[in-house]
Amino acid sequence: MDTTNLSSIFHPSSPEAHSIYDLTFGVVILCAVIFTLVLGLIAYACVKFRAKPNSPEPKQEHGNTWLETLWTATPFLTLVVVMVFTIRTMIAVSPSTTAGKPDLIVVGHQWWWEVRYPMADGSEAVTANEIHIPVGKKLLLELRAADVIHDFWVPDLGRKIDAIPGQPNQIWLEADHKGTFLGFCAEFCGGSHAWMQLRVMADDEQDYKTWLTRQATPALIPQSASAKRGLELFRNNTCVSCHQITGISAAIQIGPDLSHLGARETLVAGALQNNPADIARWLINPDRVKPGAHMPKFGFRKDELDDLSSFLESLK
Repeated sequence: MDTTNLSSIFHPSSPEAHSIYDLTFGVVILCAVIFTLVLGLIAYACVKFRAKPNSPEPKQEHGNTWLETLWTATPFLTLVVVMVFTIRTMIAVSPSTTAGKPDLIVVGHQWWWEVRYPMADGSEAVTANEIHIPVGKKLLLELRAADVIHDFWVPDLGRKIDAIPGQPNQIWLEADHKGTFLGFCAEFCGGSHAWMQLRVMADDEQDYKTWLTRQATPALIPQSASAKRGLELFRNNTCVSCHQITGISAAIQIGPDLSHLGARETLVAGALQNNPADIARWLINPDRVKPGAHMPKFGFRKDELDDLSSFLESLK
């Protein structure tokens, strides 16, 4: 099942999302029953006890202990039941404080997502805006913020959680079938908040391991003449001061890691597709694509745009 175009709590695709879905619709059904019951009782009272012509004033009743106990105890017990199921859901979808070291770290920036996978040897595999996970395996995700408050939300896979500067939070990230799941920043964080998207790709275990191994390796040195010229442009402009390319430029965290940019499906946190034309469109005027973008307008010539695009596309 390909879920690339789905982004909704109505398509739960993980155990955590199913727990939230079940609780939500259980409460909705309960509220519908209560609404129907109350509406029915009101209608019954309106018909049964309506005033009749020439009828005397109705007899005043001091009270009814049984009824008063019933309509006090019933809502109380109903809320207790809802609370119990809510607590069960919270436990199911939220890691405990002793969950251990995270399997991946996601950092919210204005306006993109940095994704880091700690490796057993102490190194890290780094990417941006696209998260790969193995199908059927629960990963502990640690969420951080580099600047302002963001909110990580992949509706198909689970709960929202805030990314707060100086306060790491953790959630489980899991998918029960293959697919691509769309996510968003759900907390307004500035001018291009709407273009702070992400994708979670759920792969087979072997495909995931292959991808992770490739992400942890240095970028390939370009072979074509155009890509080599693009590399020199990258090194000779301020690109190298903001973007890391493993094996080519130093570890920088100002802008997204570009080590394997050519293997990604989208650019600029989902604002563009990953192809030479859209790479050039971004390089010509970043602010036009993503208002408020921190990347400057360089004024590259057409031939320079072609070379830079060729170089970035070669980073597989």
